[in-house]
Amino acid sequence: MNIKELYTLYVNNPVICTDTRKIVSESIFFALKGDNFNGNKFAEEAINKGCSYAIIDEPISRKDSNIILVNKVLETLQELATYHRNQLTIPIIGITGTNGKTTSKELINVILNSEKSCYATKGNL
Repeated sequence: MNIKELYTLYVNNPVICTDTRKIVSESIFFALKGDNFNGNKFAEEAINKGCSYAIIDEPISRKDSNIILVNKVLETLQELATYHRNQLTIPIIGITGTNGKTTSKELINVILNSEKSCYATKGNL
């Protein structure tokens, strides 16, 4: 599946989940891996809990059209995020640094919302 096809699925299911303990119905589960976990082991659970699709990078026993095998889940998620970002025609502000990012983000959000419609991440995400 190419990134444009995956983006079409995302447009119709615009919530991404990476943790089966926090599944949102009709979302897309990305089976990320880390040193102490392998999301591929939870793909079936994610589908059973209401995800529309599960993106995996290791074959599993369940063969459904809503379980999509890719080369690397993390890279696929990054490509999807990049593709989505390139579709946006709105200004985006990024804040970096060691200290004060969340506070700066909250202040900027309040100021911009006084004049325009504005979105910001919740908390320190």
